Amino acid sequence: MEIFRPRWMLDRPTHRPPTRAPAFRWRTWLAAAAVAGLAAGCGGSGDGGAGQQALAAQGQQVFRFDTFGDEAFWTDKLKMNEVISQAVDPVTALSVGLKVDADALPAAVVAGIQNGTVDLTSPATTVALLKLDAVVGVKGTVETVNGKDTLTRVGITCALCHSTVDNSFSAGIGKRLDGWPNLDLNPGAIIALSPAVPEATKVVYNSWGKGKYDPRFNIDGQSKPVVIPPAYGLQDIHKVTLTGDGNDIAYWNRYVAVTQMGGLGNFTEPRLNLSVTNGTVDLVTDKLPALQAYQLTLLPPAPPAGSFDAAAATRGKVVFEGNGRCATCHTGASFTDANATLHPPADSVVEPETPSYAARSATKQYRTSPLRGVWQHAPYFHDGSAATLEEVGQRYNTKRSLGLTAQEIADLAQYLKSL
Repeated sequence: MEIFRPRWMLDRPTHRPPTRAPAFRWRTWLAAAAVAGLAAGCGGSGDGGAGQQALAAQGQQVFRFDTFGDEAFWTDKLKMNEVISQAVDPVTALSVGLKVDADALPAAVVAGIQNGTVDLTSPATTVALLKLDAVVGVKGTVETVNGKDTLTRVGITCALCHSTVDNSFSAGIGKRLDGWPNLDLNPGAIIALSPAVPEATKVVYNSWGKGKYDPRFNIDGQSKPVVIPPAYGLQDIHKVTLTGDGNDIAYWNRYVAVTQMGGLGNFTEPRLNLSVTNGTVDLVTDKLPALQAYQLTLLPPAPPAGSFDAAAATRGKVVFEGNGRCATCHTGASFTDANATLHPPADSVVEPETPSYAARSATKQYRTSPLRGVWQHAPYFHDGSAATLEEVGQRYNTKRSLGLTAQEIADLAQYLKSL
C-alpha cells in the first residue's frame, strides 16, 4: 500500500507507468452547472433541474466536509491531531488564518464567546469547535477518551484554502464564502507545526507566508509559492488553473486531492512523468462530478457598493480596450483567452522568473487570468508581487512600454475594481 508522502519522506513521488484516468467532459458538466445555476436562481422545474440541484448540493458537502480519506496523511503521518490538541487554541488558529463558521455555532457557544466564558486560549476549545464542524476546511473526529473529548483524527477539505468567512461575527468568524480564496491562511506555517517535518523543511514552509502555497514543492523539491486562487467564476473557462494543465476542474481537483491533501486515490500526468497512488481504495474519483458541479455554481462576487469610482471606471474601460491593450488577452465575458490560448513564460511580467513557475507545470505555459471578481483577491500576479491594481497597471505600463499616464493607470484600476 502506498500512502502519499511529502518529498522529505521519500526521494521522489511514486512513479508508475501512466494509466488513463476517468474522463469528465467539460461540456457535460458545464451544461449541468448551468442548469443547476438556473434552477437555483429561478426555483427550478422538472426532474432535470431537481437532479442538477441535488448534484450541486452533494458537491457542496464534498467541498466543505469531505477529506477523501486524507486523515491518513494529516493524522497518521503528520500527527496534526496531537499538535492541535496540545498547542492550537482558537487565538492561534485564527492567527494562521483558519476560519470559523458562525452558522455552526450553537447559541450557548455564541453567548460564551461574547461574554468571555468560552476560553479562546485553550486548545480544548478548538477541539470543541472541530466537534461542531465549525472550523472551515478542517474535519475532526472527536471521541470520548477517559471521560474527555479527544481529537483522534483530523483531515482537511477543499474549503480550507478556497473558502473564507464574511467576519460578520468577529474577525475570522462569520458566514461561509465558498470559492473565495483564504488569503489569510498560512498553509506553510500550519504544516510546519508537525513534529514529523524536518527542521530544514520547516524553514521552507515558514517562508511562504499568508495566502500562498506551492502545489509543486512536494513533487519537485523547489519552493516557489503562488497566491491561493479563487475557485469561483469558472463557469465558461476551460483552463481553470494558472498554467492551464487540465481541461476541466476535475483534473485539478484530482491533483490536489491526491498529491496535496493526501486523499486516497490516484493521479496520473504523463507530461510530468508523474503517477501517485495513495492507499488501496479510491475515495476521490466518484466525488469529482458533484464537486465540479458545485464549483461551477460559484459566481464571482460583485464589487461592494461604493468601492470604486464609477466615472473613473468608465474612463478606465476606454484605457482597458484601447491604449492599455488589456483586451488583447483579457477577452470575452470572463476576460480571458484561456479557452483558446496559453502564453509562454516570456510573456509574463513577473520577475524574477528563473526558473519560471510554469516550467514546473505540464504545459510549461501560463493562462490569462480571468478578471471577474479581481477586486476581491489581492495581491496580484501569481507570486503576489503587486499589492494593488494600480501596481498591476504600472507594471504593465513599464514592461510593455504602453505610455499610459498616471491618471490613465488610476482610471484603469477603478475599471478593474468594477468587474
